[in-house]
Amino acid sequence: MNTKFVMCIDNESYPVDLIVHMVYKVLPDEKADKRGWIRIVDNTGEDYVYPARKFVPVQIPEEAEQSFELEVA
Repeated sequence: MNTKFVMCIDNESYPVDLIVHMVYKVLPDEKADKRGWIRIVDNTGEDYVYPARKFVPVQIPEEAEQSFELEVA
C-alpha cells in the first residue's frame, strides 16, 4: 500500500488495538504489503501488522501530518 495514512473500517479480532474510523499512520513494510498486510502504529503506541482489508487510505492536511510525527517520536 502506497499511502501515508489509513482509516480503520473493521476492528473485528482486534477491538483493543484498533478503533473503527480512527486514522493511523502507515509505516513502510514491503514484506507485509506483498502478503496483503499493512504496518501501522496502533493504539498501543507500537507498530504491528494487520490485514490491509481492515483499512482504507485517507488523505489528511499537511498540518495534521506533523502532529502524527510528534506522536511516533
